[in-house]
Amino acid sequence: MFSGFTRHSGVRLLLENMSRRPHPRRGGGRKHEEHRKDEEKADIVPRGTCSTMCPNSEVWQREAQNRLHRFEMLAGTERDRLPRADVTRVVKEYSRPAAGKDTTRASELRPPDVLLKTVCYLVDDIAANPKLQPWTEVYSFVFDRLRSVRQDMVIQRISGPDCASVLERTVRFLLYASYRLCGQPLRLYDPHINDTHLQESLSWLLECYAEGQHKHQDEFQALSLLYNLGSPQATQHALALPHKVRTSPPVQLALAVSRAYMERNPVRLLRLAQKLDFLQACALHRHLLSCRRDLLLLYNHGHSSKNCRFPIQKLADILSLEQSLAVQLCQAHGIQINGDWVVFSKGSFTESPSEGLQCAHMHKLVEDKQRGLSVGSIIHGIA
Repeated sequence: MFSGFTRHSGVRLLLENMSRRPHPRRGGGRKHEEHRKDEEKADIVPRGTCSTMCPNSEVWQREAQNRLHRFEMLAGTERDRLPRADVTRVVKEYSRPAAGKDTTRASELRPPDVLLKTVCYLVDDIAANPKLQPWTEVYSFVFDRLRSVRQDMVIQRISGPDCASVLERTVRFLLYASYRLCGQPLRLYDPHINDTHLQESLSWLLECYAEGQHKHQDEFQALSLLYNLGSPQATQHALALPHKVRTSPPVQLALAVSRAYMERNPVRLLRLAQKLDFLQACALHRHLLSCRRDLLLLYNHGHSSKNCRFPIQKLADILSLEQSLAVQLCQAHGIQINGDWVVFSKGSFTESPSEGLQCAHMHKLVEDKQRGLSVGSIIHGIA
């Protein structure tokens, strides 16, 4: 849909390709009729009948192969050679489509109501459970199981409100994770993979919105624009929204932030960022480091003088940082600090800061907005 978005996820494209059959040759009589019937069967959309979060066949198989995640094991059996499954906690894992594997068996597909129930379980009992640590492991588990949920939706071609409810929680979870796990080692969290799935889920969600009115459309149109700052396609999409959506407060604020970003006005952008709610700030946060760099570059040119001294505390307030972090950021860009004053000089500025400067250390603007919010309320959208 826009730059950075793919119209369909890889899973969707692969499954759609698998469902296609080559056209039979003309003639052939009985063979032609058999091919026609096979094509008609392939066009039938399967409807899931699995009433649990994981099909029984998978539960038994993973239990026998010792492939249960610790979050799925029956209490008291975790140390056994083959831990037993807690059928109330086992969730269907993502499985790559393979040649010859039937992915459309109704007994192994979960219908929309079960899929939503599964997502709510993953949010309430796993992602929002403070007893389950470390959160990198929680993320990995929920990420995989949400991917499996989307896979079931693709196979059954689920759309409308049921699809939107699942995708909205998926997008919120991935946005929250992009902020919470920022700076984690690559072996524990890959921001590129998270971004790919976030963009795909967001693109799919916006397609759902194009088909009809949805309660949370304003929220996610704004999140899409904030996450994709600098994308002309994202801006064009937002400007082409229906009047009611385009003029809603969340979208208007996102458009103002986008305009400040496109105009290279970091001072105005950071001022507007103070008005964002927590999840909107999560969407924006990956742009903050470059925005602060632009602000320092602007001030470094505008206040470059031997006799000019700029208060470090005032600069910290403009950057929405604690004073110590503002000092660290200035020094990383080659700007001299003399006591409580910043000494700007055009020739000293370094465009690329040292590797020691971490985005995760600069999260004050986002952290302040999370106070009093639980993980569950954030992902369910009731914050």
